[in-house]
Amino acid sequence: MRLVKQLGIVIAASVVGKVAIGAAGGNGVVTLLLGVATGVLALLAYRWVVRRTEHREPVEVGPAGAGRSLGRGLLLGVGMSAVVVGGIALLGGYRVDGWGSVPGAAGLLGLAVAAGVTEELVFRGVLFRIVEQRTGTWIALAFTAVLFGAMHLLNPNATLWGAVAIAVEAGAMLAAAYAATRTLWLPIGLHIGWNVALGAVFGAEVSGAGTSTGLLDGVTSGAVLLSGGEFGPEASLLAVLAGLTMTVVLLRLAHRRGRLVARPRRQVQVAETATV
Repeated sequence: MRLVKQLGIVIAASVVGKVAIGAAGGNGVVTLLLGVATGVLALLAYRWVVRRTEHREPVEVGPAGAGRSLGRGLLLGVGMSAVVVGGIALLGGYRVDGWGSVPGAAGLLGLAVAAGVTEELVFRGVLFRIVEQRTGTWIALAFTAVLFGAMHLLNPNATLWGAVAIAVEAGAMLAAAYAATRTLWLPIGLHIGWNVALGAVFGAEVSGAGTSTGLLDGVTSGAVLLSGGEFGPEASLLAVLAGLTMTVVLLRLAHRRGRLVARPRRQVQVAETATV
């Protein structure tokens, strides 16, 4: 029931923010402010419901080291996006036709903040964390990654391949980021940084959402496996390879730090062996 309660409260905060953003009518500055407000509201809702249902402090969104971890995530997300888009451009799948729109970029920044915070709270803060306690890291990672990819099938320009790519490159990577740090600040920063650079800066399509008016007027073309097609660069093989690489790095870090959770049966077996 705590999973249901936590999901319900965080999703409710997300829906309130989404409705408010929709009422902004595309105004970039207002969308930016409402996007940040949505993220703050969702964080407050998560902290409240975790305290209420688990009777503990939600240290995964605590203030200790938050700024540093969030900053690292932002830089990492922006850097990964720049590498992927740069690689696509070198192979002829992306070009800049001029300047885009500052208000449009501001609006995309607001959307990126709202999506980055709320989706990480739902998928990593609630689903991954609670499922991991019952099944271990590997099953929780696979389960939430598939769900995360499937959710993107609801986007206007969604494709099955795009959803698979998101599951592999983002769903797994962001869960690994949480496993390695045991806080949500790194995955939140990664999520926001990636979306901001991809949409608000490079003007590329983000997850087939149909909103790509950034600072640059970016155009993708060519084979879907190179450019990502209408879904955007996230459906490019380059993005999948980048996400997989980062996932492996983060999981190795989690292993070194002793933060991978074994399946309960395995935990019992290890305990019995140690007793003998």
